[in-house]
Amino acid sequence: MTNRQTPRPLANLEAVRTHFHQACRTRHPIDLWRSAADIPVLLAELSRIRSLLVLVRMTHANLLAAARATVTAARDGEDDPLFYLIDELVAQDQLPPDDLPTTELLDEPDTHLADGEEDR
Repeated sequence: MTNRQTPRPLANLEAVRTHFHQACRTRHPIDLWRSAADIPVLLAELSRIRSLLVLVRMTHANLLAAARATVTAARDGEDDPLFYLIDELVAQDQLPPDDLPTTELLDEPDTHLADGEEDR
């Protein structure tokens, strides 16, 4: 399942697949070179995807730490236990507007981005 936040491949994977199958089938030097020429493109795509994975892991870890701090603060009776979670949501530019009803936020989470803000 994809959504607006799913990164699209920069490499044309269907073309790469076609080049590879053509090279396997014909073993013609031009087809072999065409297929080999796809390797740098695939390596660049792999590097980009690995960077995105690092970003997602870091974002998840930060949100999890904020959630744990919020729960612990609530258990300890702190005056504002939501501070930790709100602070992290602000840092990630994901704090929903004050006037947005909960039902709207839960129904369509991707449509409430600020003007000009891109998906992460």
